[in-house]
Formats: sequence, C-alpha cells, structure tokens
Amino acid sequence: MSQLDDLPALVDPVMVAAFEGWNDAGDSASDAVEHLRQVWDAQPLVEMDSEEYYDYQVNRPHVSIDETGVQSLEWPATRIFVARPPLFPRDIVLVQGIEPNMKWQQFVREVLGLATELQVSTVVTLGALLSDIPHTRPVPVTGTCSDPTLGPELGLEPSTYEGPTGIVGVIQEACTRFGLSSVSLWAAVPHYVAQPPCPKATLALIRRIEDILDVPVPLGDLVEEARAWEIGVDELAAEDDEVADYVKQLEEARDATDLPEASGEAIAREFERYLRRRGADDPKQP
Repeated sequence: MSQLDDLPALVDPVMVAAFEGWNDAGDSASDAVEHLRQVWDAQPLVEMDSEEYYDYQVNRPHVSIDETGVQSLEWPATRIFVARPPLFPRDIVLVQGIEPNMKWQQFVREVLGLATELQVSTVVTLGALLSDIPHTRPVPVTGTCSDPTLGPELGLEPSTYEGPTGIVGVIQEACTRFGLSSVSLWAAVPHYVAQPPCPKATLALIRRIEDILDVPVPLGDLVEEARAWEIGVDELAAEDDEVADYVKQLEEARDATDLPEASGEAIAREFERYLRRRGADDPKQP
C-alpha cells in the first residue's frame, strides 16, 4: 500500500466497501460506491499495491487516450477515499476495488489494519447476487449484522449463510477479529438481465445505506437511470413470449410472498428518507 506519512484525523468514521467480481452482480455494488464517491466529492486517501493482489492476465490494465491525444495506463487496484457528507456528523471511508486474485488474507489484514488506524468503528460491505426476482418489482436488499445489539435496531439479522464466499464475506468475518462491527448489504439482481449496469439495484443499495447510516444521499440521475433500465427490460421481454411469461410467473410468486407489514415498513422508510433529504436540501426547514 502507498503509505501516508500522516493519516488524517477523521470524525467517528464508518467504512463502506464494494469490490468488482464475484460479489457484484450487474456491477450494482461497485456502482453504489462509485456513486457515493462522486456525489460526496470523496478525496483519494491511499492506493493498495496492485502487484501484490492481482493477476494481470485476469484483470488487465486499461489503456486510454485523453482529448489531447495523451495516452495513459490504469492498473487494476483497490483505492480508498475519504468523504465528508454535508450535514452528517461522521466521515466516511470508501473502499473501491476489484476482488483480489491472490493473497486474500494479507489483503484483508491491510484493509482492516487501515480501518483500525483510522479509528473506524463499523464496516459496511456491499454486494449483489443473481436471483429469481422480476425486474418490475422493488429490488430486495438483504442485510446481516455482526453486532446482535444493533441488529433489531437496523432491521438486520446475524448471517446464517453457509457455502462459498467472496472477498466481501471474508472481510465481514475478519471484522470481528479486528474488533469492528460489520454490516453487509446485498441487492438481488434479476438473473435474466445480468448484464451490467443495473441502476435499479444500485439505487436500492443506496437507499438502504441511507437507512443504515441515517444520512441523505443525493441521487442525481440514478432514479431516472433506474426507470429507463426497467423500461428497456420491459421492451426486451415484450419481444419474447417465453421471457414475458417467465416474468409474469416471477411477478405472481413475488406478489404472493409480499406481506402487508413489509409494505408498511417500506412506506415508513421512504417517508423517513424524504424528511432527511428535505432537511439536507433546506437546513432552515424544521
């Protein structure tokens, strides 16, 4: 990792991390961190040494040429930024990278070691998985929490998953050993439209982050992009009778399992978001 002579003094920071690759269906999770980086004007803090963790035949460097004709080379890497959201009493450390190809345990020690040095208390990891859900319904976001005292307050449960895991799962497990609380949020992406991007899933993750951190996040064009994505998938489904029938089956199954209480909770969360954004847009409002 490119070391800093002096780490910045942060205010009660929380870390939010996502990684491209196995944990990131439709690039939904990594796009969520990218959105946060842009809307909060996050500043670069440190970059991890890509030579240690990436196989360049798997994750190749990218060549680009700017408008003046100057060529540059960007290597795969994990980069860490610091954001200071307006009207929010805490700093946010954003981790944006690619799932490493090797030395996972060393990678995790480096990420969480930095979190400890920065006095991060909570690590929020984001992921996305392919699922049998219809694109026409709200994107489900499931969450787990390592701290049983926070779980009920945040509407999260301890993880009960058993099976193969990615770097997100490894980081969440390691947080306990580093004395850090951890929250993991996962968005479901319709498996029949797995091609990235999936702005509707990204938007669902952003809204859940608002709930967990109690911070308003400017949405920019994300709502319109999610709406355009859904319309585009509608048009594709309409061109194929088998796909249209399959989507209808998924809709019926989804509607049959949606409980009235869950809908009421969703309405309450949406109203809380509205109040947060109203206060962020106009601090003079009561």
